[in-house]
Formats: sequence, structure tokens, C-alpha cells
Amino acid sequence: MVEKQATKKHHLIEYANGPSLEEINGTVEVPKGKGFWRTLFAYSGPGALVAVGYMDPGNWSTSITGGQNFQYLLMSIILISSLIAMLLQYMAAKLGIVTQMDLAQAIRARTSKTLGIVLWILTELAIMATDIAEVIGGAIALYLLFNIPLVIAVFITVFDVLLLLLLTKVGFRKIEAIVVALIMVILFIFVYQVALSDPNWGKIIEGLVPTAQTVSTHPHIGGQTPLSGALGIIGATVMPHNLYLHSSISQTRKIDHNDEEDVARSVKFSAWDSNIQLTFAFFVNALLLITGVAVFKSGTVEDPSFFGLYQALSDTSKLSNGILADVARSGILSTLFAVALLASGQNSTITGTLTGQVIMEGFVHMKMPLWLRRLVTRLISVIPVLICVLITSNKPAIEEHQALNDLMNNSQVFLAFALPFSMLPLLMFTDSKVEMGERFSNSWWVKLLGWISVIGLTYLNLLGLPDSIAGFYGDKATAGQIQTAHIIAYVIIALVLALLVWTIVELYLGNKRFKEEQDAKLQESVE
Repeated sequence: MVEKQATKKHHLIEYANGPSLEEINGTVEVPKGKGFWRTLFAYSGPGALVAVGYMDPGNWSTSITGGQNFQYLLMSIILISSLIAMLLQYMAAKLGIVTQMDLAQAIRARTSKTLGIVLWILTELAIMATDIAEVIGGAIALYLLFNIPLVIAVFITVFDVLLLLLLTKVGFRKIEAIVVALIMVILFIFVYQVALSDPNWGKIIEGLVPTAQTVSTHPHIGGQTPLSGALGIIGATVMPHNLYLHSSISQTRKIDHNDEEDVARSVKFSAWDSNIQLTFAFFVNALLLITGVAVFKSGTVEDPSFFGLYQALSDTSKLSNGILADVARSGILSTLFAVALLASGQNSTITGTLTGQVIMEGFVHMKMPLWLRRLVTRLISVIPVLICVLITSNKPAIEEHQALNDLMNNSQVFLAFALPFSMLPLLMFTDSKVEMGERFSNSWWVKLLGWISVIGLTYLNLLGLPDSIAGFYGDKATAGQIQTAHIIAYVIIALVLALLVWTIVELYLGNKRFKEEQDAKLQESVE
């Protein structure tokens, strides 16, 4: 038996059907009978890893561009997205803590192997889409900071696997601390830039209240409408892989599952941790939008990519504030922007890799070392970025920048496919008293808000799909190309809805089967 185990350690790909992220599951000690703040500190960390997904490079472009085009109009969309995120992440953490299964494991336990494989592939595509944004963000940051040619910078992003190897040796608690430190760097940089720009705080507060204009199809500014800007922010904010990740890393704390009060305490403090960290994420996204409004003169930044924003932060003619322009001459604003972009990409690297392992183990019961997992997904994600860079290398700089920006934004379309298949099962599981027990199943108001959020987000994501597909043809798409894009989108929508029905039916039948098994066991114990 010992020899078999020793041999097994040498396999790069292994069978896995144990606890979620077994190496770190239940490894972090938490105090009992201590004060609120000390207990909260022990539970703090998983929320930061989740919050990273809400401030990755994919969020930057949508928030800054939305601010520049529509002033503070879309502040309410950032607020609503953040509140929905808090609700969904609370349910994800609760699912992991109470059932001792992550979301992927829970879905697989109640559905067929075939559906499990389909959902795994779909979620992998979503993770790779976010990875493309990280590759682009990281490569551009390296180019801006160190003048490294883009092709080489793209390859360098592959070597962040070495960072991951190092982090796996230092322990999960230290990984959490590093992520929190990087979030603080990003937050500080944008607080500093916005404070210098002296924005109109009255207009900011006014923008937090949604109006009919918030989701209007007019006016068209910079190729955007308020509705498309809102859909972009929503799509970049609420992402499916965060729900899988949170349901797993919420289990890193050591608790007694035979003690209902201990479980309840863990759910409570995990919710506090998540909500605090997502509040930071809200402020970062709000600061990004405010940066778009207050820092840049409206309509002056022709290049909306990270390159253009970097240049604009050192170009005093494009800045709306005199004090800001004085600071910009030193180059500090643009340098800080690039540092924050690099920090954002590295943060997302850590969480994306952990999520990939969670869904692979949960859906298809396969396991591989984190460094190998990272290497494979990053190499796949690098390919479209390299192709884009090589194709546009001989074109004007603004065309190359725009192409990379379009690739980053268009890759996010996969998130619209995958999001319902994480939200809907999550809501069904946490609504169920069979799965969660009487005490931990969702209360009526959580159910109500949950269903409104799930249906609303699914509808909005599918509503924006035709324009998202048309975006692959570029800004100068012909009428025929737009029509083709819409046909493709409607076919995809039909497939998504059919797959959703399949998922709901299997989850319902699986839940019913589980209840029958529980009732049978209870009957046996009585007899």
C-alpha cells in the first residue's frame, strides 16, 4: 500500500474525489470564544481572493471608458453589481461551509457525468477568457514600465507560474496576505489619483441612484450607449469562477461540522470577510469610473486602451484638473497606473489558478499540480494574444492598441455563457432545506433577491450577446456581418437556454433522489 502511494505521487494527473483543494482544506486554525475583531481577523482572507476577480484588468477598461463617455451616470450600475456580488458570494461561501462541497462538487454530485463534462468545458472557457485579459494587462504593464517589446512581454507572463510555485511553498495564509497587500496598492493608487483630480462629489452621489437614462440606448458616444456601457460593467463585474472559488476556499478554516453553532459562526464571519473585501472592490471600480470622468477631459482620449490611458496620464492637455496636470509632468501618475495594472494581473493569476483546480477536481475528478495547471491554461491563453500582436505589429500603434483592447473585451463574451450555470445551481442548492438543512437554507428575502439577481443578470447578459458577437467584426462591421453576428448570437442563446433547462431538470431530480436517500436512512434508524 505504501509503495502504491509513493508511485501515485509521481503522476502529474491523478484521480481526485476528496475534499475541495485538499492540501489547504481545514488547515487554518480559528479561535473560539474570542472577541469579534480577533475572530474576524482569523476568517479574513478568502474574501480578498474573491474580491480580486471584481477588480481584474477586464474591469478597468469598462469602468474608465464608461466614466469618460457618460460621466457619473453608470455609478449606480457599479453599486448594484457589487450588491449582487455580495449576495451571490455569501451563498457560495455558505454552500461550501455547510455541505463541505464546493459548487462544482455539488453540481457533479446531483447531475450526470455527461452534464458535468459539458459544464466543466464551459467554465474552463470562461476562466481562459479572464486569463486573456490578465495576459494583455500584464504584458502591457511590463511594456509600459520597462519598455519590453510586447511579444516578449506576453511570453514573460507565462513565467508567473514561477511566482505560483513559490507561493505554494509559503502557506495559504501568506498567499491571502500577499493578495490583500496588492489590493491595498491598487486602492491607494486610485484614491491618490482621484483625490488629486478633485471630482464633483455631489454628482457622484447623485449617480448612485439608477434612472431610466442609465439603461438607455441613446446617446451614442465613443461607440457606446449607456445600456452597452452598463452591460459591459455588469459582465466584467459578476464572474462565474468567483462562485466556484469562494465555495472552496471558505472551507480552509478548521471548524467542527458536528457543532451547528460552530458552523453558524463560520458562515457569519465568512460573510463579514466577503462583504468587507467586496466593499473595497466596489470602491476600486467606482474610483476607476471617477478617474474616467474627473481625470480626463471628456472625449480627449482617442485611444481607450491601457496604452492610451497611460499616455493620457502624462499628457497635461488631456487632464481636467490643474493640480493633476502639474503632478502628471513628473510621470508619476502614469507609472502608478502601470504598477496598479501589473498588481491587478498578478492577483488574478493566483485566484484563476486555484479556481481552475477547483472545477477540474469537482466536475471531472482530475487533479494536477498547480504549476502545471497554470502553465497549460496560460500557454493556451497566450496564443490569441500573440496572434493579435503579430498581425497588428506593422500597423499604426493605435490600431494595435485597439485590437488588443477589442480582444480583451470580446473574450469576456464567454462569461455571459457560463454565468447562469454557476448562479442558478448555487441558488437552487442554497434554497434547498434538503441540501442545507432548516437553519442554513436561504431565508425568504435572500431567495427573492437571489432569483431577481439571477434572472436579471441572465437576461441582461443574453440581451447584450448579439452586440458582443458583432464586436468580433470590429467597429466597421458591414450590415451583413452584423446580421450574421445576430444569427450566431440567437443560436447560442437557444443552446444556452436548452442547456439551462437540462441543468435545472437534472439538479431537481438529483435533489429529489438525495431526499429519498435521506428519508430511507432515517426510516432505517427508526426501525
